[in-house]
Amino acid sequence: MTARAERSTPLAGVRVLVGRARQHASALSSQLQALGAIVIEIPFIEIRPPRSYQALDTALKQISEYDWLILTSINGVEALAARMKKLKIEPGKLAGIKVVTIGPSTRSATENMGLRVSVVPQKYVAESVVESLRGKVEGERVLLVRAAVARDVIPRELRKMSATVDVVQAYQTVIPDSSMKTLQAAMADIKRRPHVVTFTSSSTVRNFVALLGGRERPPDTSNNLLGGVRLASIGPITSATLREFGLPVHVEAEEYTIAGLTRAILKDHTQLSRC
Repeated sequence: MTARAERSTPLAGVRVLVGRARQHASALSSQLQALGAIVIEIPFIEIRPPRSYQALDTALKQISEYDWLILTSINGVEALAARMKKLKIEPGKLAGIKVVTIGPSTRSATENMGLRVSVVPQKYVAESVVESLRGKVEGERVLLVRAAVARDVIPRELRKMSATVDVVQAYQTVIPDSSMKTLQAAMADIKRRPHVVTFTSSSTVRNFVALLGGRERPPDTSNNLLGGVRLASIGPITSATLREFGLPVHVEAEEYTIAGLTRAILKDHTQLSRC
């Protein structure tokens, strides 16, 4: 390989496991492939509708009563758009509501459905949402659209600020059973084993552990199952979940986005190559 080719494909030969849900894996996969990585896609999570849309539909039917709408992920945006279409609610009905999104991708998806985003926190975590709304929500009604299982930081802290917060489930994440055998086989085969495993949320960490057969504890590494594998996290919350399971964090993105994670993997590989 020429020096020019090495510069354009610095991750050539590096196997990277992408565990995002199938419908969202392409963004990370394409960025890694552009750098020459060999991408292995095995979803750790599957996005499904919530058990009931009743709470979300009820909130949408009285959407004009809210002052704020918080969207924490693209999945939430997509579910919101689908239910609005189902209920024949035009984006214009939300014109008077201040919208908060976490991260540039969620912002872009929200704007693409015709909504104006008022606030994007400096850091793409729940705690930063709380800080960005401090002093702004007292006595106001807030609608938080999120997954069925999520951290309670936002509703708890906003209620302490005297806001009325309604939390509605827009989707749920489950473990894709079809991934178990594929993942276990990939991790057990030293010739196929990824050099890097990516984690884009706490759910991907928990499900990775479960898929390897350790639902309440770290995967059994006595047979060197994770030998030589570097674990890459999108941010501090995901990293904390890895550590809760006794797993190391070799790479953590400085910017908590897919692009930030890609840069962190590249930086880590570059540093290792120099050693």
